[in-house]
Amino acid sequence: MAATNVIPTRMELTRLKGKLLNARRGHKLLKDKRDELMRQFLILVRENMALREKVEEGIKAANKNFVLARSSMTEETVNAAFMAPKQEVSLEVGNQNVMSVNIPTFKYQTRTSDPNDIYSYGLAFTSSDLDDAVLSLSSVLPEMLKLAESEKSCQLMASEIEKTRRRVNALEHVMIPDMQESIKYISMKLDENERSSQIRLMKVKDMMLEEAHHYEEKAAARAADVS
Repeated sequence: MAATNVIPTRMELTRLKGKLLNARRGHKLLKDKRDELMRQFLILVRENMALREKVEEGIKAANKNFVLARSSMTEETVNAAFMAPKQEVSLEVGNQNVMSVNIPTFKYQTRTSDPNDIYSYGLAFTSSDLDDAVLSLSSVLPEMLKLAESEKSCQLMASEIEKTRRRVNALEHVMIPDMQESIKYISMKLDENERSSQIRLMKVKDMMLEEAHHYEEKAAARAADVS
């Protein structure tokens, strides 16, 4: 707000000083929140990079095994092998609050705990490369879910960091300077009014003293005339 738009009263001055105090406290809290979000964000980014490398290696290995399996099997055999999936996976989505950011958490559960239930075909008529490809994809699934969780968390945290940064800048460069300028303006106006009042009082005092002096002179003159 412009300093000249405020009412220069002591009540307004007291209100603005309280508001400025709260703004400075909020500014400090938001800066602390921004710094902690940045720290958490950097940790997540490092985890995300490691997970991505691991997932990409797992998918690369699975693709390689699939290519080898297709080279030794007919297309009809491969299609028949995956026609009826045997294992089922259920996903539970939750959230965790980190510095007022609700980041997602993924938990998965298979229908059975038997590790051989990942194969939906008989092993007698398929290539071992196909078995290795299915096993590679099954092994990389937990890491893929962690990667999805990490990437979404990074996205949400980056958005919260940007919002917090804008709030910190608004307080630091707009609101707090405006309040300081208004407080300075009101203080100057109040000081000016106080000086004006003092000058008026001094003038009134001088006038009263002068009038009293003239009264004494007149009284002394009348007394001299009587005598």
